Amino acid sequence: MSASAAADARPDEADALLGGEPSTAPLAAARALAAFIRSNAPLLVLTGAGCSTDSGIPDYRDRDGHWKRSEPIRYQRFVRDPAARRRYWARSYVGWPRVAAARPNTTHQTLTTLEGRGLVSQIVTQNVDGLHQRAGARRVLDLHGRLDVVDCLDCGLRLSRNRVQALLASCNPHCAPVAPEQSAPDGDVLLGDALQADFRVPDCPRCEGMLKPAVVFFGENVPKPRVAHAMQQLERAGGLLVVGSSLTVFSGYRFCRRAAQTGQPMALLNRGRTRADDLGALKLDGDCAATLAAALALLSPDAAQPAPLAV
Repeated sequence: MSASAAADARPDEADALLGGEPSTAPLAAARALAAFIRSNAPLLVLTGAGCSTDSGIPDYRDRDGHWKRSEPIRYQRFVRDPAARRRYWARSYVGWPRVAAARPNTTHQTLTTLEGRGLVSQIVTQNVDGLHQRAGARRVLDLHGRLDVVDCLDCGLRLSRNRVQALLASCNPHCAPVAPEQSAPDGDVLLGDALQADFRVPDCPRCEGMLKPAVVFFGENVPKPRVAHAMQQLERAGGLLVVGSSLTVFSGYRFCRRAAQTGQPMALLNRGRTRADDLGALKLDGDCAATLAAALALLSPDAAQPAPLAV
């Protein structure tokens, strides 16, 4: 059932949203989450890769927070090592169609519905796929940037990813951008050494400078104004809800630490452990989409009026 259908569901339908057969533990989690939302709205919601797995974009880490594959390329290596930069663009070129074809799932749709009811005041996402916006959410801060945009590090020119894909295709007619089944959240895929070695990376069409996706790489800092805005929104919120993130990376964990320091209520919904398990008042280990949709079904449609959007 979609989030929009869940919005009209009766409370006794929450079990069906959790998988068909009544299940005490999942239903208890949905009830606890619904109570948290009702008591602490409007919430700032911090989302991670676990929100997009149902859209066909895999996550980085397992239930224990360990890498499922090698660590993504670091910023310093990207800008200093031409061979590493060539490998990155070759793999990203092939993997991009999979990310571009992804569509919002129930998690994204449910959060959009909660935003529309005034129960969510801000979504801060660590994902770079743009799926919250595609689901209709209006108050989204892309903490780590967007993969569908590419910047020139020299002159600042901003290009659409589609334009850059066309440039990559023109430079590499031998390489077909057909995404394999396995890729990473940033579109990275594994390719043969020969293909990566022969791959040509286009320069900026305006200044011949270095092109880089408008995302925050590992080893790169999130822009300070972006962090400051997110912190400001957290201070204005009634509480913090983390969805689908292990919080292993400090850029997301910092918001949990701030909430704990200021005494703001915090809930964590994720498959497996998170770095902030000892900080949150409520920790729910379960499926993000099913738990959120069931919690939404338990909330009265008139639980809150939509808050006015800031101009």
